[in-house]
Amino acid sequence: MTNFKSITFFAVLLSCLSVSKAEKVEVVVEGATFIAQTDEDFICVALDWWPTNKCDYDQCPWGQAGLFNLDLNNKILEKAIKAFHPLRIRVGGSLQDQVVYNVQNNIENCQPFQKQDKGFLFGFSIGCLDMKRWDELNEFFNQTRAKVTFGLNALIGRKESETEKTLWVGDWYSHNARDLMSYTISKGYKIDSYELGNELCGVGVSARIEAKQYAKDMATLKNLVKEMYPNPKTQPKILGPGGFYDKKWFDTFLDASGHDVIDGVTHHIYNLGPGNNPDVVRRVQDPFFLTQIAQTFKDVSNAIDKFAPWSGAWVSESGGAYNSGGQLVSYTFAFGFWYLDQLGMTSIYNHKVYCRQALTGGNYALLNTTTFIPNPDYYGALLWHRVMGSKVLSVTHKGSPYLRVYSHCAKKEPGVSFVFINLSKNTSFEIDLFHDLNLNGGSPNFEFKGHKEREEYHLTPKDGNILSSVVLLNGTPLELLDSLEIPELKPKLVVGLTPIRIAAHSIAFVTIRDFNAPACS
Repeated sequence: MTNFKSITFFAVLLSCLSVSKAEKVEVVVEGATFIAQTDEDFICVALDWWPTNKCDYDQCPWGQAGLFNLDLNNKILEKAIKAFHPLRIRVGGSLQDQVVYNVQNNIENCQPFQKQDKGFLFGFSIGCLDMKRWDELNEFFNQTRAKVTFGLNALIGRKESETEKTLWVGDWYSHNARDLMSYTISKGYKIDSYELGNELCGVGVSARIEAKQYAKDMATLKNLVKEMYPNPKTQPKILGPGGFYDKKWFDTFLDASGHDVIDGVTHHIYNLGPGNNPDVVRRVQDPFFLTQIAQTFKDVSNAIDKFAPWSGAWVSESGGAYNSGGQLVSYTFAFGFWYLDQLGMTSIYNHKVYCRQALTGGNYALLNTTTFIPNPDYYGALLWHRVMGSKVLSVTHKGSPYLRVYSHCAKKEPGVSFVFINLSKNTSFEIDLFHDLNLNGGSPNFEFKGHKEREEYHLTPKDGNILSSVVLLNGTPLELLDSLEIPELKPKLVVGLTPIRIAAHSIAFVTIRDFNAPACS
């Protein structure tokens, strides 16, 4: 009996040790120079046009979240946006190329999108935006201090090719956009940038435009914006093409666009497959899968360096899994592995802005489509916005590939901030930092030992279940206050001389104020 108890105790002990196994990792930061730089307002979210009856895989996850239906008086929505001071919002999506603007009140029966069986893109009719709703949207953006990118209809004035399927031909008809801009300026509404078209590049999604034609239309938009906004200091930026990267198409487009026409080269990312793909939850934890998309970010950045060095790369829409997001995954803690890793990778490859689909609506919403209560990724986005500065540092380690590490200068000086993403279910990590100041490579100069307390924000899922939609910050569930305010995100202060400990299946933001990187001074 004693032997049986001893064996049982030993087996339980081994089990505990295997579950809580910690791996020591040396992380090297090159602090002499920064390798890339993002916009100060790198974090962006989308508000889309989808109506209530946008359905995929026998579910209709958009509810009242579309721009025609969104409750702009909802206090949770308002406070969730205000918490960013400011939040960049992209107004657009698949249906933007079917939106007409009823500025002159000359469109009879001006109605939102209606479901159509055939003859229209994505199964919906033309949608008409009246100025009453445009006023309401802009009052909301002004009240929440949002930074707005507006997606213009790029198909207006064109017709479908008689010889090539999905190809649309002819020049962009800019008069409706001119009317909208004129009205917007007369009302004092601020637009940070205009993006022309949605997913019309390369082979397109439901429609496509040839690269040289698109370049010609971008020049038309640039001239229109210069005319309507003559002050260069307040002139909105011009963005495009807002679709999936295709090397030949992008190279031709950028080469033909002309000097200083495009301010932001925008592309979209949905690398996890369709929303009903049962493999999504495995993919978001697979470091080898996550890394595959880095080549696209690098290719876009290289194309800009070659053909349009005056502009910058933007991800203007990214939802991971297409057709409204991954069922049972995109609104859970697990999706943060993919999302924050995307933010880290795009920043390394010199992307200025990363726009998440969507603020609300679809399975991938940062805010619950019905209640507007924040999902876990909302807090990850908010922490990135508050902690990670615009200058990107090179950071490497030779430990497990399941540990992802990104480093930036701290948002508020002084110091350096890190995000650690632990994709492993069973392994925790103990991090020792090394500071490499050797510009010519070689061994790190010294092991960094902090003397000031570190600021640590550890995000973990409720009950250790990564498919939970409840996230804990330093062990405490993040829940709205009774006043409906976003909860305060307080760091845990940790003695600087101790290793940084990253639990299994967790995400941690860490700021070290006495990490003196010359790149950040």
